Amino acid sequence: MASPDTHSQVQDYYGTQLQTSQDLLTNACCTDDIPLAHRRILAQLEPEVLDKYYGCGVCIPEAIEGITVLDLGSGSGRDAYLLSKLVGEHGHVIGIDMTEEQLDVARRHIGAHTEKFGYAQPNVEFRHGYIEDLKSAGIPDNSVDLVVSNCVLNLSTDKEATYREIFRVLKPGGELFIADVFADRRVPETLRQDPILYGECLSGAMYTEDFRRLLLRLGVNDYRLLSSRRLTINNAEIEAKVGNIGFYSLTVRAFKLDIEDKCEDHGQVATYLGTVSGQPHKFVLDDHHTFETGRPMLVCGNTAAMVAETRYAPHFKVLGDTSQHFGLFDRGTVPAVASADALPGGCC
Repeated sequence: MASPDTHSQVQDYYGTQLQTSQDLLTNACCTDDIPLAHRRILAQLEPEVLDKYYGCGVCIPEAIEGITVLDLGSGSGRDAYLLSKLVGEHGHVIGIDMTEEQLDVARRHIGAHTEKFGYAQPNVEFRHGYIEDLKSAGIPDNSVDLVVSNCVLNLSTDKEATYREIFRVLKPGGELFIADVFADRRVPETLRQDPILYGECLSGAMYTEDFRRLLLRLGVNDYRLLSSRRLTINNAEIEAKVGNIGFYSLTVRAFKLDIEDKCEDHGQVATYLGTVSGQPHKFVLDDHHTFETGRPMLVCGNTAAMVAETRYAPHFKVLGDTSQHFGLFDRGTVPAVASADALPGGCC
């Protein structure tokens, strides 16, 4: 369980010290990479909800209409209300946050957004709770289709408990989709104890290899990187404190699937049908799997499972199974699309 002292420090930082996103001291929790369709929805949201937003990336995947979504560290409710519109009236969104001041902001705008979206009743709710213990917030096992989190998981001081809870509440085939801050090395304990660095989402950042190892311990054998952006911080005093540590905003996805820790070749082929809303020409699974509509692609067993045993299944045709094995999958058969700043992600 996370330290009560750290919990109270974070609650004070986000509930009292920060009044709007303009009060942040670094750019770790800032992003302008928002799809046009999302921007149009955000334009409908209440100003107070937008002003109190502290995310570090875009953490909403495709094909979410009608599903149940859990937003960890939902704060003022910006992403939860965006999700509320995207899942539709028959979907459901649950926001979890430990900061009462942020929950107050989110809750007082439920009625306004329900009316704006034209819903007969709200499809979003906000619960007080801790991301390390979702049971206390009333989230049952295998009850959620999608877990999202935007620049929050780094604030947990018990990362293993947090990720264990995530995969407990996800349904089989469910997805974790996060934007968060990670580091290219382990952050020294002296920096981890700095309340400003912690509140700015820096000193709680996991080393990427420790993140990979943590998921492996939990039986999550493969995760995928969608995007990587090195943080420039833009604060001389804080840059002097962190020295040579590289901090990155990563967008990552992982699924609750029985898959392998290496990408194995079973001779499988996947074809995207072009049927995901807003994605008629291509579907991006990760930074090295972009499926062109109608074009068959050789895929490893893990990738085949990600598109055939999840909510994406209706949008793909997958040929072959795992009954034959041809050794490790050759990444050379898949076009690579990775930035110069990209950190390792996934098994293939």
